Formats: sequence, C-alpha cells, structure tokens
Amino acid sequence: MNLPFKLPQRLKSGGLLLLSLLSIGLGDGLAQRAPKPTRSASRGAFYTGKYPNLLREAGYSQADIDKKVTQTYQALFEGANRIYFEVGDSMAYVSDLKNHDVRTEGVSYGMMIAVQLNKKEVFDRIWRWSKRYLQHQEGPLKGYFAWSLNPATMKRNSEGPASDGELYFVTSLLFASNRWGNATGINYYQEARNILDAMWKKDGTGDVYNLINTEHKQITFVPVGDMYNWTDPSYHVPAFMEVWAEYAKDGHEQFYRACADTSRAFLRRACDPVTGLNYDYTEFSGKPHATKWAPPAFRYDSWRVPMNIAMDYVWFGKDKTWQEQYAQRFQGFLRSKGINTFEDQFNVDGSRPDFILQAGNVKKLRHSLGLVATSASASLASQDKQKLDFVRALWDAKLEPYEDGYFDPYYDGILYLFSLMHLSGKYQAIKPQQR
Repeated sequence: MNLPFKLPQRLKSGGLLLLSLLSIGLGDGLAQRAPKPTRSASRGAFYTGKYPNLLREAGYSQADIDKKVTQTYQALFEGANRIYFEVGDSMAYVSDLKNHDVRTEGVSYGMMIAVQLNKKEVFDRIWRWSKRYLQHQEGPLKGYFAWSLNPATMKRNSEGPASDGELYFVTSLLFASNRWGNATGINYYQEARNILDAMWKKDGTGDVYNLINTEHKQITFVPVGDMYNWTDPSYHVPAFMEVWAEYAKDGHEQFYRACADTSRAFLRRACDPVTGLNYDYTEFSGKPHATKWAPPAFRYDSWRVPMNIAMDYVWFGKDKTWQEQYAQRFQGFLRSKGINTFEDQFNVDGSRPDFILQAGNVKKLRHSLGLVATSASASLASQDKQKLDFVRALWDAKLEPYEDGYFDPYYDGILYLFSLMHLSGKYQAIKPQQR
C-alpha cells in the first residue's frame, strides 16, 4: 500500500483495530473471462531462462550497467540517504522517510531486491524484523502483517494489513527458498506457507478474509471489512500468481493460475483504451472506486502498473498482443506530454486533474523519477521503434533531490532500482538452484 501520506487513524470493527478508510461500492459481479494466450507461453523467460537486457540494446556496456545497478543499490541501502536501517546484530527495516514510517510495501520490496541481487544477510535481517514487529501471531489477523509502524516509537499506526505487502512477502520468500534453500537459518518455504496457510483459514471471522477475493479471483485492497470487495490495479501482478502456482505447493495451484488470468483480463478493463492510464483504486470491474483522500485518477499507486505488465510479458508471455498494444499506448501518451517533462498525476483521459494528491508534505505535480522508471520498464513489452527513448531517459535520470529540494529515495528510489533491474535482466523468476 503506497498511500503517499500517513493514515494513523484507526477504528474498531469486529474487535480489531482497522484502517479508517472509506469503502464505496462492491464489485459488479461481472464474469471474469481470462484472455486466451496470444502466443506460445514457452516464449516467456520463465521457460527459456532468457531475460532481455534493453540497457545493452540501448548501447550501454555491461560494465556500466552493472555499475549503475550496484551504485543505486548502495545509495538506497548503504549511502547517506539510505532507506535501509540495521537494528542490532540480526534485523533491519526499510523506511518511507517522507512519511516517517515503515510499511509492509517497503520491507517486502527490500526483500525482493535482496533476493534478486543475492544479498542474503540483508534479506534475512528484513524478514526477522518484519516477522517480529509487523506479523500478527494470534487472533483473527494471525499470519497477516500490520501495514504501517512508526520506527521512532515502535508503535503500529495500524493493525490492519495491506494485501500488496503479503503478496511480496510470499513471493520473495519462495524465491529465497529456491535460491538459498531452507537449511541456512530460516526455512523460507515454511514462512511463505505460514502466510498462505493462514490466508486460506480467513473466513470472515473478525471481519478478516483471504487476501484474494475468492469469488472474483482478484487481490483485495485490504482483506478486512468492505475493503475486501474492491482492489488496487497495482496489486495485480499476474507473474507472482504464476510463481505461487509453481512453488507454493499448497494445493491451490489451479486457483492461483486462474487469478493470474483474471488479473490479465482485469488489466485490459482497468487501463484506458486510448491513454493506457488506470485509476489508483477500482472495483473488480475496473471502474473507479472513490476514496475519502482523493478523487479517482492515475496517481502514485498507478505508476507500478506498467512495470507489473512488463514483468508478466517477459516472464510468462501469456497475453503478449494486448500487452504490446498497452505499452505502445501508454508510452505514446507520455511522449505526447513530453518525454522529459510529463507530469505524475492524470485523469485517465489524459487531462490534468483538478485535485493534486500530495506526497508527504508536498503537494505538487512534477516529472517524477518513479514514473520515469516504470514508463521505461514498459519498453520491455513495446514493439515501437522509439521505445529505447524511454530507456535512455531513465539512464540519464538522477537519484538525487529535485531543483526545489524534494527528494524521495524510498518510493522513487525503489521503483528506479526495480526498473533498472528489469531492464538489465537482473529481476527474474528465481527457480530452485541445482545442488
């Protein structure tokens, strides 16, 4: 959950402290028809092991690419403006500095970065901290994670979960199991299964449900109360559902595959057929879902959608034709706004929104590094001859304060690193290692 500000409000519901969020409307009950694969799934990198390196295609040397990824990682995890903080001898967390909190989004992203770049100690530290301070060990929320905590006071801002945190926790743990095995101090597979097994026991007791709305086969915004009945398009990562089907081995393989296909069908509906833009929050139909903090529009959460679609295109390739068309529409729209000047919030028709959602304490439209990054990742799915323009724009971008002093190494920085990893072939579906 990347709300661009803190929501410390809490309310009592079913004996639980929950996020005080406005929930309006239910899913429309539309049948979820999965798109038919348009090309052989065997073309996906999951099957071939061949991940594209668009940075090389753009003319950069492998040595320079490796250096840029390493330097970006070091800036975020080791530098003066780092977002990673070690605690004692065995723990660490990732913090959203502008909001002064730790979010399940951030720590689970940190784990994904660590497993992809083979940083086992970093991964283990973040997992130990997350399990100790965020994961519920009892009650109706057992197995789920409190989505926000104040690291200064070590008090949770909310007891409620955000489904994207669990999504990344499970997937990164499965990858860690595949990469490092389960006999090196942490049984990664068992930790992933603990979350999934707990998820499947949620039956509405205490108003807590499965992370995935089992009727609609779509990930929920929050698996609690009415928030179980709507979604966030940026939480739809069909590639991760395919990974769960391959490696969770919990007896729900066909359900996860159906969720992956349902997400592909959902994204077709959620993304505007002209601009490619999507609302931050939607009904399961893809129509906008109103919240109390901002009118529906393409905003911060939405930035992640092109990166998620590109990931699915590269890894599994089961909806290539539509994904190629989407990437061309999305990048074409941004190009029309100026490849070096496009702003970071839009109405889905491409017009400028009347309401600007602030980031931290800053309320301003800007040419944000995070969207520069994810728009470049869309080049992985694009067949446009000019797609490398976006890749070069990302290469030239800087992880440093803007001219007005605003700097967000957390959200901008992580999306920047994720996109560099995707574009260099360093973000992969990690398979079990041969031992």
